[in-house]
Amino acid sequence: MTLPTVTVMLAGVGGQGTILAADVLAKTAVAAGLDVKLSEVHGMAQRGGSVDTVVRFGHSVASPITDHGCADHLVAFEMIEAARQLPFVKPGGRLLVNSRTIDPLPVLIGDLAPPTGVEEALVAEGAIFIDAEELACEAGSPKSANIVLLGALSTGLEFPLDLWMEVIGGRVPPATVEFNLRAFELGRRACGEGGACLV
Repeated sequence: MTLPTVTVMLAGVGGQGTILAADVLAKTAVAAGLDVKLSEVHGMAQRGGSVDTVVRFGHSVASPITDHGCADHLVAFEMIEAARQLPFVKPGGRLLVNSRTIDPLPVLIGDLAPPTGVEEALVAEGAIFIDAEELACEAGSPKSANIVLLGALSTGLEFPLDLWMEVIGGRVPPATVEFNLRAFELGRRACGEGGACLV
């Protein structure tokens, strides 16, 4: 596989499974024989803090860090984090967004008003919205929304399907393998080749 360095940013909040999703992506790239670099930025230690992970892969990757305007794909696990990370997406980059909003702590405790215009801003940037929670429930595992989003992402990458399936099967708890593979399949169906979103 001839592949230049590809940069994928995954952005969400604690408890959404962003780190697991990044690990599956990184392991799939390794299984494909590529050089992989990964970096993580954690917000608050408890659930609810921002968690941003960058996975970069190619034949030779110099750094795990990405700059503004350099991410080929942004996979956002909720809309506020999607808007916050928009500056990292390169022109023509792919923006996959879970169609839910999780208010940050300052909003929850009443120190700040809820942000407005977030969905409109994402629409203007060409975001592809996916109801990952609904599809995860359809797959039989409400916690597999992260794998749904990986399925959607996979339609824009060149990795063989069997590599994804093998890595997912070896990474999630054995009792959840069937549900997670189904979630991955539903994510792929929801977001076909070329970024056509069916959800």
